[in-house]
Amino acid sequence: MTSVRYDRQSIIDRTLGLLDDVGLPDLSMRRLATELDVQPSALYWHFESKQELLGAVADRILLTVPDPDDRTPLMRTATAVRDALLAYRDGAEVVLSTYALRLGARRAQDALLASLGGEPEDADAADAIFEFILGHAMLLQQRMHAHSIGAVAADAADPTAQAEAIFTAGIRAFEAVSGLRHPS
Repeated sequence: MTSVRYDRQSIIDRTLGLLDDVGLPDLSMRRLATELDVQPSALYWHFESKQELLGAVADRILLTVPDPDDRTPLMRTATAVRDALLAYRDGAEVVLSTYALRLGARRAQDALLASLGGEPEDADAADAIFEFILGHAMLLQQRMHAHSIGAVAADAADPTAQAEAIFTAGIRAFEAVSGLRHPS
């Protein structure tokens, strides 16, 4: 029998697959180890904790966010962040939980800061925008999940019905407040 060896990247890959299959609430180190046909302790050779693994997963989720560039309009960067979060089941929740612990998500914040002009004094604004995007994406994902399990009546008012317009209005408000030199 050939023993399969896993590295950090292959573990992150399988974690993302498992995340899409079962969602964050059912994602455990034990379940991941079973998927990889290893003992749970083997995962701790690569990641000290589940939180560290989720930080690496959050970074992978955000990998499609463009490199920081002060010529990239804020709307384009913000949309790329939102789309990256929505590309994976519970992606926004994973990124939010790791952001709260400062274990991941720097790529999004750095890209947003660059779109604001890259000045250190704009770091709080970049964080505020990121938190807006996280909340917006979580609302969308919660609604999609509730709909998929039949927890929402078909005729119920949908708070996400105008999601694109609300997202655009939110980012435009941040642009106005920050006095961007080159709005989207």
